[in-house]
Amino acid sequence: MQLLNVNHFVDYADFRDPSRPVQRKGSLMNFRTKEFTEIPPKDVFGKCRYVSSFQKCNRVGEGTYGIVFALKKVRIDQDIFKDGFPVSGLREIQILKNCKHENVVQLKEVVVGNSLESIFLVMEFCEQDLASLLDNMDSPFTESQVKCIIIQLLKGLKYLHSNYIIHRDLKVSNLLLTDKGCLKIADFGLARYVSDSDKPMTPGLVTLWYRPPELLFGAKTQTTAVDMWATGCILGELLIHKPLLPGLSEISQIELIINLLGTPTESIWPDYAKLPLVQNFTLKMQPYNNLKSKFPFLSSAGFRLLNYLFMYNPKNRATADECLSSTYFKEAPLPCDPKLMPTFPHHRDLKKTSAGNTGDHSKRTSSSTHSRASIDGGHVPTISDLLGSLIKKRRVD
Repeated sequence: MQLLNVNHFVDYADFRDPSRPVQRKGSLMNFRTKEFTEIPPKDVFGKCRYVSSFQKCNRVGEGTYGIVFALKKVRIDQDIFKDGFPVSGLREIQILKNCKHENVVQLKEVVVGNSLESIFLVMEFCEQDLASLLDNMDSPFTESQVKCIIIQLLKGLKYLHSNYIIHRDLKVSNLLLTDKGCLKIADFGLARYVSDSDKPMTPGLVTLWYRPPELLFGAKTQTTAVDMWATGCILGELLIHKPLLPGLSEISQIELIINLLGTPTESIWPDYAKLPLVQNFTLKMQPYNNLKSKFPFLSSAGFRLLNYLFMYNPKNRATADECLSSTYFKEAPLPCDPKLMPTFPHHRDLKKTSAGNTGDHSKRTSSSTHSRASIDGGHVPTISDLLGSLIKKRRVD
């Protein structure tokens, strides 16, 4: 049945007298029969609850397209809103409503405020994000705890990728942790469905420190391999308790990757020379893979897992399902049970800002000059980009 909602139609008299109350018609018209169906009084104002049903307790963070309190307010640019509700917000709502997995943050409902721009996502509350924990922990996660976290991340990614969803902004600040040790993938503002079409996606949206080489070289198509590269960066960050590839610009990011993995060649990455931006770079020749020297404490199984996650060729990069089968998670030290993960003070409640995010370069309290900003969009980095977000010195030194 095709219905036309005439709930919001008003008389022209309303425009002559703006102070006059809006007369809602409260009916739906069937396009086929032209007949009207009355809307129940309880549904005249829509199905969404009003935001005043909730009490604001504290501000706990800011994401790509919204500010997170107990609720997440959808960020709406006034110029964009003239053309309707932003597609990024609609996409995030659609994806979250379709996701039901213990390692993906759950969207409970959507509520509204006084104006058309006041749209809030009611999310399940998680006490911590990994970025805040890493900045405030007295001692780093043990390898057993790191395995527990990564297994949950991989389970969430396996679910998303099997449902053709790419997150596109995985980083420690977008991974939440409950007091029961359950990890939740959050902030789907940049998430997209994998499409069979050749429609290009913006390459510069993924946060710089977690951006794979194919996007740094301008690839227009994106696959689930984008998330798997970021997973490798997160695993490395948890193991060494500091960002693995903290580039200050796209050029420095490429240099860091080459220093760690060696210079890419067509023999290991056949499509490498065809990427749009390859001709813009003169890469130094560095023939060695330095993962072992970076992680000397890792077993051969752990080293193998990192290598598969950091494959230059995205077609050869490990999938979430393949990673879950890695012997790294079956050898000592074994992953701890999520319920046995330690609990921590709620650092987010004490902080006014959160970890670096895409688009808005939020800041971390620090005396270091190293940036945790996401330098996005393929633009030349500005001073604010380079100094946008700081991490604690002890994580860098």
